[in-house]
Amino acid sequence: MEWTIGELAARADVSSRTLRHYDEVGLLSPSRTGPGGLRHYGPEQVARLQRILLLRRTGMGLADIGRVLAEEVDEAEGLRAHIAALEQERERIDRYIREVRHTLRAREEGVDPCPDVMFEGFNDRYQDGVVERWGEEAFRAGNEWWHNKSVREQREWKRATEALVADWAAASREGAAPDSDRAQELAARHVEWLAIPGTPVHAGDRERSIAMVTCLADTYVEDPAFARTYGDREGAEFVREALRLYARTRM
Repeated sequence: MEWTIGELAARADVSSRTLRHYDEVGLLSPSRTGPGGLRHYGPEQVARLQRILLLRRTGMGLADIGRVLAEEVDEAEGLRAHIAALEQERERIDRYIREVRHTLRAREEGVDPCPDVMFEGFNDRYQDGVVERWGEEAFRAGNEWWHNKSVREQREWKRATEALVADWAAASREGAAPDSDRAQELAARHVEWLAIPGTPVHAGDRERSIAMVTCLADTYVEDPAFARTYGDREGAEFVREALRLYARTRM
C-alpha cells in the first residue's frame, strides 16, 4: 500500500512542504518517485515518519533525530525507548496538573498553598526505592491517596508525622529502652502511620508487612538523611531496635 505525498501529509497533519524538506535533508525519502516527480510513501516510510514526528514533539532537532534513527539497529527497541520517554513526559505533565489543582483547592478552602505540600507527592522523592521494593502499583497508590486529600488534610497528616518523629527523638534523648512501653507504643503508632494504600501494612499482608517494617528500620540507620531525622545515629538506632522488636513480637 502506498500514499502520495498529499495523502500522507493530510493523514499525518503536516504540510507537503515539510515532507519535501525531510527528503532534502535525508531524513525521510519516499519509497519511489512517480511520473512528474510525485513522491510515494510505503509502510516503512510511514512508520519512520511517525518516529520523526514523535521525536519532534519532544523538542529534538532534525539533526539529532537523524542520528537517533541512524544508530537504531532494532526499530522495535527504538519505539520502546520512545514510549518510555513519552511516559516520563506524561508523568511530568500530570505532576504539573496536580500542582495547579492543589493551588486551586487551597484557594477554594481559604488557606495559603504550602510549597512542600503542593509541589511534591507523598512519596515522590522515594520513587525508585518504593518501586524497587514494592512495585510501581504501590508507588502510584500512595501518590493517589495523597493527592486525593485536601490541602488541610495533607497538612494535618504532615503535622502528625512531625509529631511522631519528635516523640521518637525525645524518647531517645530521655534514655528510653527499645523494649519499654513508651518505645513500643511509638512503634505501634509508626506501623499505623505506614498503613498507606499500596503498602503491605495497608493490605494486611502480615509476612510482607514485617519485612517492610524491618527493612525501613534498617534504612533509618543506613541512610544519613534518616539518621538526622531522628536527631542522630543513636536516635535512628533506637528507632530501628524498637521497630524490629515490635515487628518480631507484635506483628
